[in-house]
Amino acid sequence: MFRWLIVVVLALVLMSGLAAWLRRFGFGRLPGDFEFRAFGREWQLPIASTVVLSMIAALVARLL
Repeated sequence: MFRWLIVVVLALVLMSGLAAWLRRFGFGRLPGDFEFRAFGREWQLPIASTVVLSMIAALVARLL
């Protein structure tokens, strides 16, 4: 259980660091990615981008 927590935290840190770079390729702007403003801050829920990146990662893992 602790390993999965570490993996999830590292993935979130990596994705937040690469967010600006991935936006150039269209990730974060797919249908199903939500952006809204609340509490004086802009929030993002990239649901569709997460699914696409997960499928790419699974494909790479299967090929290796």
